[in-house]
Amino acid sequence: MDCDELSRRSLLRAIASMLGAAAVPLSWAEIANAGHEAHAAAQLPAVAGFNFFSATDGADVEAIAAQIVPGGDAPGAREAGAVYFIDRALGSFFARMAPEFRTRLAEFQAACRARFGDAHAFAALPSADQIDFLKSVEQTPFFDRVRLLTLLGLFTNPEYGGNRDRLGWKLIGFEDQHVFQPPFGHYDRDYPGFSLDPVKPS
Repeated sequence: MDCDELSRRSLLRAIASMLGAAAVPLSWAEIANAGHEAHAAAQLPAVAGFNFFSATDGADVEAIAAQIVPGGDAPGAREAGAVYFIDRALGSFFARMAPEFRTRLAEFQAACRARFGDAHAFAALPSADQIDFLKSVEQTPFFDRVRLLTLLGLFTNPEYGGNRDRLGWKLIGFEDQHVFQPPFGHYDRDYPGFSLDPVKPS
């Protein structure tokens, strides 16, 4: 493993560790409810394509996510299917964020067309133009929200729609296994009938 890969892994680990402190405008009750809804959504059959996004909107959000965590020598947000987590989240357990997200995405797209021409969707721009445009909006609430959702889609449980083939976990060296150690879980070690629900591959 070369120094660049180590630096990338260290950065992703730091990002993953900060997700719990990210500024998501939800109360504890809403977070708990979102957790229940996420679990319920994960039990639904997987549907090919998008449910919340149109094909054009999904392509633009995927392109943004791919610039936030690009692929290359190691997989990034596109390869991990982060956009499918975002699509599922906004259509179910983060639905309260959906109207604002849709409005801000439309504003982002309008600004992109104003700069590059009506025929140019963000997803169709060359990578250099995408990066240049994202630099002009990186301090906006919309970009903050896409960045947070991208990271969640990269590192959360694959059953919620992202982290395809556990690529996000592999990037940071996370192993999906229960550990019976205090302060959590040790009291279940010898409980008869205790079993872990297997993680469904995405």
